[in-house]
Amino acid sequence: MTIQSPNHAATFAPQLRVAEDTAMIRAAAQVTRDLAAARPAIYWADFLGSALLGYTGLALAMTASGWLAVLAGVVAVLALYRAGLFTHEIAHLRPGAVPGFRTAWNFIIGVPLLVPSFMYENVHSIHHTRIRYGTAEDPEYLPLALMKPWTVPMFAIVAVLAPIALLLRFGILAPLSLVIPPLRRMLVARYSSLSINPEFRRRAPEGAFARHWAIWETAASLWAMTLLALVVTGVVPLREFAIALAVVSAVTVLNQVRTLVAHLWENDGEQLTVTGQYLDSVNVPPPGLLPALWAPVGLRYHALHHLLPGVPYHALGEAHRRIQAAVPADSPYHVASYPGLTGLVVRLVRGGRRP
Repeated sequence: MTIQSPNHAATFAPQLRVAEDTAMIRAAAQVTRDLAAARPAIYWADFLGSALLGYTGLALAMTASGWLAVLAGVVAVLALYRAGLFTHEIAHLRPGAVPGFRTAWNFIIGVPLLVPSFMYENVHSIHHTRIRYGTAEDPEYLPLALMKPWTVPMFAIVAVLAPIALLLRFGILAPLSLVIPPLRRMLVARYSSLSINPEFRRRAPEGAFARHWAIWETAASLWAMTLLALVVTGVVPLREFAIALAVVSAVTVLNQVRTLVAHLWENDGEQLTVTGQYLDSVNVPPPGLLPALWAPVGLRYHALHHLLPGVPYHALGEAHRRIQAAVPADSPYHVASYPGLTGLVVRLVRGGRRP
């Protein structure tokens, strides 16, 4: 989903204009060399357990009533959110690292929730490109801290409509685009990526990735059309459909809130060093417990992830502990750690009010 980019002041955070701290980068790489391998058993157990819990909670929320339905809905949101965030791991996993995982994720989460992995693959990698991070070419960056004060709540609120937008994209626009070439070009360029930069335009897929895209877009479109038909004909009651939409909407909003605090969003289009990117990103390490819920699957270590994007999610906690012990007290590595969500949101909103 995207939001329009309002006018903002031409300011730039000085702390991001830093030279490369090669000592920090070297130390981080050296002490984490043995953590780079993904462990398939962890991926499968975590993902399948989260998906099972999420769908069980969703079924109970749709059929129960009262506090039981509410509690089941909360469980469904948190568990499906966790299962969904494995798309981030898929975007980083080396081919063959966890055999069959991408296919299973698409069958279990990507198609049912209408967010197949092609919408994130080959998009998220641009965000990690050193010369594109934080620039106008970055699909996952907006200088939110430099924008108008209303931008931050607007950024979260638009996520409420994401499930409806996805139903429209896959259930109606995708089939129509097969016979309307201009619509197809627009759909590929503007509505086929999980991005926040409204200026980002995606290129048409090629080769093996084009086949992968076609398979999962077709599957998602068939599912969306079937679901809409079942609701229109009354086979799926409107109440249950509305509950499912509310759960998926809550998942999207939660992810959007997490995105709000994944970075400081203080770069105004300049190319940054890796150290500058790290300082514009956020770790929320222990002892806080809540980040395990709102930033699961390793995303509580988002700054570290930008420093070492090849380290799998299950190893980031250990990597953080090792790097903390290896670098001196005045290392910029310590600067990117924050205590929790509230302070980060307040900082972002206050930043948005800067002249």
